[in-house]
Amino acid sequence: MGLVAEFEIHCTDLPLVSSIGDLGDVDATLELQYNHGDRPLFLVTVTGSTRRRIEMAFTEAYDVEDWMLIGEADETRRYQAIPALSLEEQLGESIANLEDLKTLARTDAIIERIEVTSYGWCQTGWFATRDTFKEFSSFWRENAGFRLLRLTRGGDPESPGEGLTDRQREALRTAYELGYFDIPRRTSFEEIADELDVSSSSVSERLRRAQTQLIEETVGPTWPPLPE
Repeated sequence: MGLVAEFEIHCTDLPLVSSIGDLGDVDATLELQYNHGDRPLFLVTVTGSTRRRIEMAFTEAYDVEDWMLIGEADETRRYQAIPALSLEEQLGESIANLEDLKTLARTDAIIERIEVTSYGWCQTGWFATRDTFKEFSSFWRENAGFRLLRLTRGGDPESPGEGLTDRQREALRTAYELGYFDIPRRTSFEEIADELDVSSSSVSERLRRAQTQLIEETVGPTWPPLPE
C-alpha cells in the first residue's frame, strides 16, 4: 500500500510564490497542466482578498505572461495563467541539477494538492513506496528546504481537520476562543475579522468552508444514503 504525505517545500523561486503567495490574506491552490511542453499552464484557485488585488498580482508577476479569470463564486476565483518562464528559467538559480527535478516528475507519485504560500509550496501527494518518497524528499532537502508535516499509509484514517487550510484552522480557533460557538453567541464576524485583520466576508467564507470540511470528514461518511 502506498504512502500519503503532506509537506512544505521552502523555495521562493517556485511559480507564483513571490506574487500570489505574498498576498498574505488568501488561500491559493495551484494545478499544473503538463501537456503544454516545458511551460505547463497554471490553474490557480484563490479564496479571499479582492479581485482587483489578486489580478494586479497576476499582472505584475514576473513568471506570468498572461492570465484570465475562468470562474467565480463568492470570494473564490479560478484563473488560468500562462507562464512566462521555462522550468530552467524559473528554477535555475535555486536547483543545481534540473534533470533530477525532471526525473522526479516520472516517479510513481501523484501530487494531489499544491498550496501556494509566502515560503514556497505546501503539497499533499501519494507515493507508491517509501523509497519513492525518500527520493522526492531527499531532492528537496538538498536543493531547497523541506519540512514533513504528515506521513501515513494510503489506507490509514486521518485525524479530523487534516483537510483544513492554515487560514481555515486559524479562523475556527479564533472564532471558538472569542465565543462565536457559545450559546448565546458572544462575538460577531466583525470582531473575529478585526482579530484576524481580514474582512468579515473572508471570515464567513473560511468558517463556512472549514465547517463543511469537518462535516465531510466526520459526520458525512456515517450518514445513510438519501432515499430515491
